[in-house]
Amino acid sequence: MKITLLVIGKTIEKHYIAGIDDYVSRLKHYISFNLEVIPELKNTKSLSEQQQKEKEADLILKSLQPGDVVVLLDEHGKEFRSIEFAEWTKQKMNTVSKRLVFIIGGPYGFSQRIYDIAQEKISLSKMTFSHQMIRLIFVEQLYRVMNILHGGPYHHE
Repeated sequence: MKITLLVIGKTIEKHYIAGIDDYVSRLKHYISFNLEVIPELKNTKSLSEQQQKEKEADLILKSLQPGDVVVLLDEHGKEFRSIEFAEWTKQKMNTVSKRLVFIIGGPYGFSQRIYDIAQEKISLSKMTFSHQMIRLIFVEQLYRVMNILHGGPYHHE
């Protein structure tokens, strides 16, 4: 199984880039992981929020492959403690044959079309974080999961 994190727009903040790059390199010791960036929409001032979500949906759908299991990182999703997320991930590693694709949407969230194709939604917190920051939080949590599953010293109960 491969895990992909699909995001809209490049990470701009240097400190987030450094942290993300660090965790992505650590993750590669455990799993096949890819961070895939969909270019940010241009000239969005003339678009409504809904139009922007629909255009982003078109780009997201083009990035998906047959057989992908799609999980949205969404404020209304299921919340896990890290140990629970590890168990959830272990179960997915045993059942997903192709790609497990986590998606972070654009500034206005997801189009209904994306909700319709998603198998699950996960929330990383009840708090709101920037789209830049949530990328770092997600890859850190995924690394923590891999460490838990492999009995590493990174996580303490």
